[in-house]
Amino acid sequence: VLVLIGITLAVSANGLCMVFTEYEVMLWLRLLAGIGSGIYTAIAIVTLGATCKPARAFTWLLFAFAFTQALEMQVLPQLSMNSIYGVFITMYLISLLFLHWVPPRAAGEALDVEMDVTDKQGIHHHIYQHIPTYAPWLSLSAIFAIYVCIGAYWTYIELANLNAGVDDAWINTSLVWGSFMSILGCLFATFISNRVGMARPLMVALLSMALVVSMMIGGVTNIGLFVMICLFNFLWFFIDVYQMGTISTLDPSGRYVSLVPGAQGVGQIVGPNLAATVLSYELGYDGVFFMCACAAVVALIIYGVMYVRLKRIIPALADAS
Repeated sequence: VLVLIGITLAVSANGLCMVFTEYEVMLWLRLLAGIGSGIYTAIAIVTLGATCKPARAFTWLLFAFAFTQALEMQVLPQLSMNSIYGVFITMYLISLLFLHWVPPRAAGEALDVEMDVTDKQGIHHHIYQHIPTYAPWLSLSAIFAIYVCIGAYWTYIELANLNAGVDDAWINTSLVWGSFMSILGCLFATFISNRVGMARPLMVALLSMALVVSMMIGGVTNIGLFVMICLFNFLWFFIDVYQMGTISTLDPSGRYVSLVPGAQGVGQIVGPNLAATVLSYELGYDGVFFMCACAAVVALIIYGVMYVRLKRIIPALADAS
């Protein structure tokens, strides 16, 4: 029912955008489309998180996103606005064919999780654990922090490099290739997760992202920009797989998982605004990239605290894959 409501709102609003072009009307229609899209996306994230291997499920989600992101950058700029709305509507309607795959209700109670553990004798058995209330909130806070970094980075990466004299065509080429590097990030995340769990690779990736963003301070050459964008995209999707997989293991009911798109969206709003504040103090684009690095470090600290606490009370969950 929720999916149908989301699709109805999004399709109706996008269709009406083809008819009404006045600013105030368009503003309300885009808000309505956003609400519908938010409902739709939240249910999709919750459904994937409820699978037995959430990291693998989110890998496929982000794999598709990375591929379509690269495709959109090539195709959508060549279309009229009405054609773009038509593409949105068509995609929503096609998804109705898969509606029967969406479960009718949550898999279990929030913060109660069933785990398959192996005892010292090598025997598998199931245990039920109650997850501390703070764990999913810490995870959502870390998602917000890293999307502050991502939002600010993507808002100003092109402007910063144009200001540094980098050719516009080279920047666009780097962005397209960076999208394909996102696909490798997804695949590598699943490969690693199956061997060492999600927590430790996630923290290493967050530290790496902070270092990559910091390397933008002072400017880079054309080749350096290409490498930095590719590395950033690789780490971005690598981190996303583990972030969504982590909160899914903490919340089988999906109550908190459904808030993930909200945490990401708010982070993407706050990030560029914080960056604009940094620029208003005349700290330049170096100050923006330093702020991005700090946001990644904040996310790293949050996950580090959560990992230590879970390791103490539910070791199997701390290193879940």
